[in-house]
Amino acid sequence: MLTELKAGPRVVGAKQTRRALADGRAVRVFLAEDADPGVTDPVEVLCAEHGVPVERISATRELGQACGIAVGAAVAALVR
Repeated sequence: MLTELKAGPRVVGAKQTRRALADGRAVRVFLAEDADPGVTDPVEVLCAEHGVPVERISATRELGQACGIAVGAAVAALVR
């Protein structure tokens, strides 16, 4: 699942992911389990509303690396 995130078009961060969900561009959303629930929970609710599958990643650092950034990421999404 993270290989898709590394290779495919993506957005990183809660704000960009919320925008992709609202625009109907998000295909799958990735949430880091060790991230602040205040950041990830609203995104998870939006995913349920839009019928977008959610994948849980154990650590923000792992998700950030998969996105090709030098810092951790709480939220990321594959987009069309």
